[in-house]
Amino acid sequence: MKRYQYQITGIVQGVGFRPFIFKLANKLGLTGFVFNDSNGVSIELQGDDKSIIFFDKLLFDELPPLAKIDNFVKNEFEVKNSNIFEIKETFDNTSKTTLVSPDIKVCDDCLDDIKKDEKYKNYFAINCTNCGPRYSIIKTIPYDRINTSMDKFLMCDSCAEEYKNPLNRRYHAQPISCNDCGPTLTLSSKNELISNSYDEIYKVATDYIQEGKILAIKGIGGFHIVCDASNDRVVQKLREYKHRPFKPFAIMCKDIQQVQKIVKLSEKEKELLISKESPVIVCDELENSSSTISQYIAPNIKRIGCFLPYTALYHLLFEHLDNPIVATSANLSGEPIITTKEDILKKLPFVDYIVDFNRDIENACDDSVLQIVNDEIQILRAGRGYTPKVIKLKKKISQKILAVGANAKNTISIAFDDTIILSPYIGDLDSLVSFEYFLRTIETFKKFYDFKPDIIVHDKHPNYETTKWAKQQKNVKLIEVQHHLAHIYATKAEFLLEDKKYVGFSFDGTGYGTGGTLWGGEVFVGDERKYHFKAIKLLGGTKAIKEPRRVALSMLFDRYTLDEVLNLKIDTVKSFKESEIRILYNSYSKSLNAPLSSSVGRIFDGVASLAGLLQIQSYEGEAGLLCEKEYKSNSKKFEYDINNGEIEIQYDFFVEDIVTRFLNTLVNIIVDISELEQKEVILSGGVFQNKTLLSKVIEELNKRKIKYFYQQLTPLNDSGISLGQVYYTIMHKI
Repeated sequence: MKRYQYQITGIVQGVGFRPFIFKLANKLGLTGFVFNDSNGVSIELQGDDKSIIFFDKLLFDELPPLAKIDNFVKNEFEVKNSNIFEIKETFDNTSKTTLVSPDIKVCDDCLDDIKKDEKYKNYFAINCTNCGPRYSIIKTIPYDRINTSMDKFLMCDSCAEEYKNPLNRRYHAQPISCNDCGPTLTLSSKNELISNSYDEIYKVATDYIQEGKILAIKGIGGFHIVCDASNDRVVQKLREYKHRPFKPFAIMCKDIQQVQKIVKLSEKEKELLISKESPVIVCDELENSSSTISQYIAPNIKRIGCFLPYTALYHLLFEHLDNPIVATSANLSGEPIITTKEDILKKLPFVDYIVDFNRDIENACDDSVLQIVNDEIQILRAGRGYTPKVIKLKKKISQKILAVGANAKNTISIAFDDTIILSPYIGDLDSLVSFEYFLRTIETFKKFYDFKPDIIVHDKHPNYETTKWAKQQKNVKLIEVQHHLAHIYATKAEFLLEDKKYVGFSFDGTGYGTGGTLWGGEVFVGDERKYHFKAIKLLGGTKAIKEPRRVALSMLFDRYTLDEVLNLKIDTVKSFKESEIRILYNSYSKSLNAPLSSSVGRIFDGVASLAGLLQIQSYEGEAGLLCEKEYKSNSKKFEYDINNGEIEIQYDFFVEDIVTRFLNTLVNIIVDISELEQKEVILSGGVFQNKTLLSKVIEELNKRKIKYFYQQLTPLNDSGISLGQVYYTIMHKI
């Protein structure tokens, strides 16, 4: 007879871990107990050697679907007089290191219950230990009901019985509730309550959608703006209201069969659509789609973001809907997702009706957006289902680190002990509301883990709101990490790459560099910037980001005289008045409000303008998406030179296939430098969200048997900057 004490850390609270241990111990005739503590789960287990060895095997082989073991410590104890195995109450202590689980879609068992179990009949907020809200409702840890936004709902006798029964799948499911004791659903207009009867709401709300109305519907981490995705008129109207002329809308479909009528689906994409995370998947539209979705869902491109219902509420609504719905984040441009009915009424007055419930969202969390490249995941936005994202280090660190990320697509990251945690997507910090959300997220993570940073890491850009905030903090060490190097270290963090020198390609829009140049097309060997693209002048500064034609004009001025440019019969030139071109030439010649930039993202913009694809962008990355659509598979490319590390492409601005040649040239540059340096490769930065570019680079590196890394489970755009900042600090032992 032996007795052992186990300390298990990871995602092991609120995911059915203790009842799993209870059932496993009883099945094997073992005695002892299990309880939650602030570090994870503690177990004492007593029995014969054979049964305990079998327990250790099944512990990993049969984990509950949401559980994840990061660390497992087992020590032998003195044998005690014990006859049963029991679940003890949570033991709290002063150290908080257990990990908060992401929110997960409603499971199939719960969907069966809303059809077959009278108690849960048509209940919109059903959940169990295998599904439902987690991060979005937690105030602090340990994850007990009193520490969630369910604390105000008193369980009925029936729910309390399920909650206390270790053999029930709702054992200690903190958001457990039913029709008798849970949150209530309401349908209202701007001025009055229309209904609080569930069944009536499902029918009336969907009638409104089919009539062409715009609704706000509460999800797990925030509200969606919803309308009929097949109705041209209402989709156009929504675009006008949101000042979003071309940026694609995501659509929610009833089931996988409906998705397959709209887009091509690989096996990997199918697997992700129905996964417990239930993200938005950006897929290629079918050539001859039998779908009736509006032509205004994703104008000018052939890629559509699709996802499936992930709450019981959406499943119940789809019982009355035949068409897909637009389900886009409810927010003002650049602001975080809205979590309250009050803010919907104040900020989005165009909404006709609101479907709300009175379980508060403690922590906003937007939908995750993914695409598949070469059968691998690439996260474009990390939110519901994927964050908070935990990375376990190979060894413990001695200090607590907070990284505050970039100004656009902001996230924060914290590091303590052997753990890095990346927050959900926060957004662009250009508004007071967004910045307040950034501060609130920092406070949330501090509260979760009793976290007080010893080090704060920020970008070098002096005008980033994150940098300004960091420099105002007292009694803490500050570290600066250059933006594009942080991109490289974000990839290193995901794969726990260490001291070896890699050749890292960091391509994005713009970031603060050195010598008065905005970077964005940098190649690092180790931490040294060894190569970069020849800088171009951004005419009008930040205006050039919105107007690709300004970048293109600058590229033309690099080669031609003013008179020669004025005589060119191309769309770039035609989009300006002659007087405007003369003014911009003066700006170019005298370097007035014309900062230099080596950005590959900006070169993409210029090429898109020269190709006649667009002259003014309505959303970030539009030029890149149009270039993806324009690409024609061939091997034509431009010549290029490298002089003293400066990469200069020899463009022919007037060929019809300029986009194809440019993309092929980028691939060629990456492969040539990789072969020259003879090192493993890192690809990072928002430009590598271009599916065509990344696919072609991977194909060529594979041919040459060059090993490469790019982020798959963390975002490689600016949402990954905070992760890179943290990992840089850890690796340099600052």
